[in-house]
Amino acid sequence: MIAHLISTVSIWAVPMILLFIPLYGALRKVKVYECFVEGAKEGFQVGIRIIPYLVAILVAVGMLRAAGAIDVLAAWLDPVLRRIGFPAEILPLAIMRPLSGSGSMGIVTELIKTHGPDSLISRMAATAYASTETTFYVLAVYFGAVGIKKARYAVISGLLADIVSLTAAVFICRLVFGG
Repeated sequence: MIAHLISTVSIWAVPMILLFIPLYGALRKVKVYECFVEGAKEGFQVGIRIIPYLVAILVAVGMLRAAGAIDVLAAWLDPVLRRIGFPAEILPLAIMRPLSGSGSMGIVTELIKTHGPDSLISRMAATAYASTETTFYVLAVYFGAVGIKKARYAVISGLLADIVSLTAAVFICRLVFGG
C-alpha cells in the first residue's frame, strides 16, 4: 500500500510541479513566457561567461591524464594508503574525482568491469563517486558565473570534504560489505 502510494506520487510529482508553476504565475498576473525567455537570456550570458573557466579545467584534466601524472601520484601514495586499508585500485578515482566527473566515471566503470559489480572495490568506488564532488569543476562554473577570483578557502573546504567523504566511503563499505 505505502509502496504503491510512493510510486504514484513519484510518477506525478514532476508533471504536477511543471503544471503548477506556470498556472500559479498566470493566476498572479505574471507574464510567464516573457519571464521564462528573460531567464533563458540570463542563463545564456552566464554560460558564455563561464566558458573560459570550463576550457581551462578540461585542458588541465586532459594534460594530467595524458601525461600519466595521476598514475604516478597513485603509485607514489600507494604504500602509505595500503597500511591504513585504503585500496590502491580506487586511488586514481580519488585523484580524478575533484577534477572531472566524466573522467572519474570512466575510472569507476573500468573498476566495475575489472573487479565485477559486487566486489568490494567496485562498491567502494561507486560509493566514493557518489559521495564526493567535482570540486574544481564546480568552483570553475559557479565562481566563474559570478566573477569570484579568490577561491582559496573554498578549494580547501571542498577538497577537505572530498577527503572526508572518500574516507567514509571506504570505511563504511568495509564495515557493511566486509573485507
